[in-house]
Amino acid sequence: MISLLRAWRIWLSLGAGLALALAFPSYNLPIFGWVSVAGLLFASLGAGVAEAVLCGFLYGAVFYTFSLPWVYTVMRQYGPLPVWEAAGVLGLLVVAAALFCAAFSALVAWIGSRGAGLALFAAPFLWVALEFLRGNLPTIGFPWNLLGYTASGNLALVQLTAVTGIYGLSLVVAAYNALLVWAAQSATRGIRNRAAALWAGCTILLAAVAAFGGRFVPTAQPTSVAHLVQTDLPQSLEPPPNWDAIHAGDMAELDRISIAAGQARPGLVVWPEVPAPFSLEHAAFAQRAERIAHESQSDFLLGVIDWKPSADNGLTPYNSAALLDPAGREEFLYDKMHLVPFSEFIPGRRYLWFARDLTALVGDFGHGTRYAVGNLPGGRFSVFICYEAVFPNAARQFTRNGAALLINISNDGWFGRSAAPAQHLAMARVRAVENRRWLLRDTNNGFTASIDPHGRIVASLPPDVRGELDAPYGFREDLTLSTRWGDWPAGLAIIVSVLLLAVASFLPRGKRPGEGKKKG
Repeated sequence: MISLLRAWRIWLSLGAGLALALAFPSYNLPIFGWVSVAGLLFASLGAGVAEAVLCGFLYGAVFYTFSLPWVYTVMRQYGPLPVWEAAGVLGLLVVAAALFCAAFSALVAWIGSRGAGLALFAAPFLWVALEFLRGNLPTIGFPWNLLGYTASGNLALVQLTAVTGIYGLSLVVAAYNALLVWAAQSATRGIRNRAAALWAGCTILLAAVAAFGGRFVPTAQPTSVAHLVQTDLPQSLEPPPNWDAIHAGDMAELDRISIAAGQARPGLVVWPEVPAPFSLEHAAFAQRAERIAHESQSDFLLGVIDWKPSADNGLTPYNSAALLDPAGREEFLYDKMHLVPFSEFIPGRRYLWFARDLTALVGDFGHGTRYAVGNLPGGRFSVFICYEAVFPNAARQFTRNGAALLINISNDGWFGRSAAPAQHLAMARVRAVENRRWLLRDTNNGFTASIDPHGRIVASLPPDVRGELDAPYGFREDLTLSTRWGDWPAGLAIIVSVLLLAVASFLPRGKRPGEGKKKG
């Protein structure tokens, strides 16, 4: 029978995991990010390692289940997978991600058996180290909804990412959670003054920065305007052969919107990540794209499927972005590098029986190999496509390669009106701040926006409408510390975690509550 103590730890872990999910869109209660990890720390300290593994796993399972339910929706509607197989894909993702929370809880419990203070000091570094590992696993890294994003919605706090990147903000939030536990534990032992004063001081400082710091964030001045076209085309599992005929009216309207916007103010017209069977290898579509560029008197950036020869003498599709100059000539092409697991390719296809029918959604796209930089009047730019917005290093590499403007094209129509588009926008917004670049974000059905180098959304379109956004932007050449040094807080967290684990291994193990008592 589960003891009362163990039941208390389990319920606390479940509640804390739910609290972290509530900190993200679409629940939008970021305050819970500042206390959720504290709940898991309370559950882990004093527990055995096996019990801590269970607590951490349950914490992660609840968090990812409630923050990523859209994965099931995508698999169910667009796989199309049967109910149990769609649930299997979501379950695999939840289990894999929850293992990192289980590892965190286990390590905290193990260090805590040598000293609770040492465990709480180590906790923020362990959390960030494991977040970094989760986000950077080869091929299947998944840096979605990192802890730092719970604080990134605040204009003042998000400025820290220009120095530390998102992992530095995760470290701050995790450290506050650990400090909260230390203050609470000290209070129960009657040691109120130092711990409570430090916690209260940090709370007041963070609250003051969050409430008033935004007033001191500079306002960026744009120099140009781009025309972001939100195409609002319906999603289809497999476009029918007569797609062009069926959507002739839609395409005519998009032509008119794009050309009129460019003629009113020539510059840059942008279409989103490919929302339909668009390829410049198809003569009819190539002629349409060339006409839009020519008649709008503008550069035309759009998402396309680019076909390249493969090793087996066939053709491999690439999810790409192409730029046509005002004369209709292709001047730039970028092939997406970070493909979406279970959407653009299936990792370990032969071993995943529940994904064997996942064929309509997955196109087995080829992986791009180059962080391409192109030229526009006024400066250089780079494009990252859809899911790549959640990888800090992708935007950083583009910026290091000379991009003075960042553009993110995406088709979030696959997500429907779930929390995913809002979560996606929140993460993309941080890429602008980390690199101090204007970010133009163009999507099929929302959220389309212009984001300044300090993270302000200065213009946007409502979702699920077809239209054009006059999006202010400019070019910047300076490099932030985050751009120059990369994810240095994550590297620091890994080093400190290893050192603290080594120190703990030489310390004597204390007794857990209840050990050493006679059984009666």
